[in-house]
Amino acid sequence: MFTYEHQLRVRYAETDQMGYVYYGNYAAYYEVARVEALRSVGFSYKEMEDNGVMMPVLENHSRFLLPGKYDELLTIRVSIREMPGSRIRFHYEIFSEAGQLIHKGETLLTFLKTDSHRPCRPPQKFISLIRPYFEPSPKTTM
Repeated sequence: MFTYEHQLRVRYAETDQMGYVYYGNYAAYYEVARVEALRSVGFSYKEMEDNGVMMPVLENHSRFLLPGKYDELLTIRVSIREMPGSRIRFHYEIFSEAGQLIHKGETLLTFLKTDSHRPCRPPQKFISLIRPYFEPSPKTTM
């Protein structure tokens, strides 16, 4: 399983009249964390798109537990729990500055060829970078 944590501070423009993160901004938080998670293993969305593959979102699910608040430093934990094929599912947990779980979500994306908009396999570079997170750990002997 692959897991990555990204922090961001809630900006005033991302809140509603109550000072809570506006619900529509959670999808943008997912995207920021997703892109940075892949960048952390050496994979670039931009490079992938430049090479003719894009990843549109097919599904977006959110569960709001507690509000995120203006000027709070949130931690977004993004994980990939299974090796992707032509589709990839990301799971998100968002924690308040105090470490309390305030939000859960997931997105399902697909790999598409940019020119034909037809599903395709993930780029080989991506598979090579992510595969080690899904291989069993070697057992040590005494």
